[in-house]
Amino acid sequence: MKLSVITLPFSCCVALMVLAAPVGTSSLPSETLHYSVNWPSGLSLGEAQLSASNARPSADQAPRLHFTFDLDASIPGFSVSDRYRSETSDDFCAAEFDRKFTHGKKRVDDKTSFDPREGTATRVNAGGGKAVVEASSCSRDALSFIYFVRQELSQGRFPPPQTVFFGVPYDIRLDFAGTETLRIGDSQQQADKFAAKVTGPSSNLSFEIFFLKDRAHTLALARVPFAMGTFSLELVK
Repeated sequence: MKLSVITLPFSCCVALMVLAAPVGTSSLPSETLHYSVNWPSGLSLGEAQLSASNARPSADQAPRLHFTFDLDASIPGFSVSDRYRSETSDDFCAAEFDRKFTHGKKRVDDKTSFDPREGTATRVNAGGGKAVVEASSCSRDALSFIYFVRQELSQGRFPPPQTVFFGVPYDIRLDFAGTETLRIGDSQQQADKFAAKVTGPSSNLSFEIFFLKDRAHTLALARVPFAMGTFSLELVK
């Protein structure tokens, strides 16, 4: 059952005290990135895809950013299927966040809608359950937070600790931990390493996340330690 937690840090970061001041509009590219989900031995147990796009609903409406994350992985007797969808303003303030995942026998299907005027986040389950919690005027969900971090890094800024929503709110802190050389496909590339600490209502997790030193600060690697070893999400090119 430990495998199911692999996606939590990636989606929550890859999570959370004081919200950052609004940033400039997105300068990040539309993209589709492919990843391998690997055992500690390096053996792949599945694949994931992260994508970003933007669109203007109509001529008189502000542009919206759309982010998706899909993951499929399995080990004998246990399968993982994750589908996350995020819609935000062009400064990464969340509007809606959809979660659908199956981790073994556990299934979750819910949507969180954000109301910046009321300062609330409303989560509705597919079964009809509803919960309303306080949120800032520019809240971020797990996916928009990843792109917010990349935007900040691309502008030479460092993202402060903040609250990120992934069903419930999580506190996340990223600390710079140096630069490492990663093998991406057939090449070696420099990447900035960050130590992440995530705290939620019933969880306390630490992991490592790496962003390439390219213009878009592409998410290259996430390493998550568990009792059975350190699992990884690795960029495939």
